[in-house]
Amino acid sequence: MTIGEIGILVLTGIGGGLLSSMAGMASLIVYPVLLALGVSPVSANVTNTAAMIFTGVGSGLASTRELRANRRLMVAVTGYAVAGGILGAILLAVAPGSTFERVVPFLIAIAGGLMLWSARTSPVRGAKGHVVTGWRLVGRNAVVLLVGLYIGYFGAAAGIVMLAILSLTLPVSFAVANALKNFATLLTNIVALVIYAFTTKVYWLMVLPLGVGMFIGGYLGPLVVRHVPQRALRIGVGIAAFGLAAYFFWTAYLE
Repeated sequence: MTIGEIGILVLTGIGGGLLSSMAGMASLIVYPVLLALGVSPVSANVTNTAAMIFTGVGSGLASTRELRANRRLMVAVTGYAVAGGILGAILLAVAPGSTFERVVPFLIAIAGGLMLWSARTSPVRGAKGHVVTGWRLVGRNAVVLLVGLYIGYFGAAAGIVMLAILSLTLPVSFAVANALKNFATLLTNIVALVIYAFTTKVYWLMVLPLGVGMFIGGYLGPLVVRHVPQRALRIGVGIAAFGLAAYFFWTAYLE
């Protein structure tokens, strides 16, 4: 890599880390940049996953307040996401499916709709997400497992899908849902990367500059989230999701 390419990757990482830790949309920036630098689609996906670990570390350090107050919920959400991530990474190794890219735009659009729907109501002050019970609990866990599988198998914009699910199903603030999403995707990405390392080509030299930028962006994102009205954030993320869905629709169907 040239010095210019390293600089591009660091700046891309900062932007991707910010988007990821605030909304789960790092792929909007990172994925096309890696493709432009000559990385194949599958390797771009797994290289992005490797660099995303740095985002998770940065956002985790910045979100200790939210995570400590919701430890039981953190363990539950992360456990199901990691289990799904293992299944997804194994599935990718056994049956890589480029046709799955055609489903992604619609999945992201659904996530955007769910996020806008969640903006209609505000969580009860002091409510705890771990009090969710019954079919709502079963449904949430099942969907989180499926999102984890998606993270391990394809991963593009998985964060916003996870954030939309948590925002809609948990009586917690946007900042808490965002912190849970960041932590769950961090551990899921780590587990998936271990499998990728033995089955798929990861561009490790690109991971390093990307990771530096993603750590910075990942740390700053949760700090910004705490000081922005959550309803405005939900609406902004929902609208941005439709833009991201349009981008992936273009790449999947029109290019």
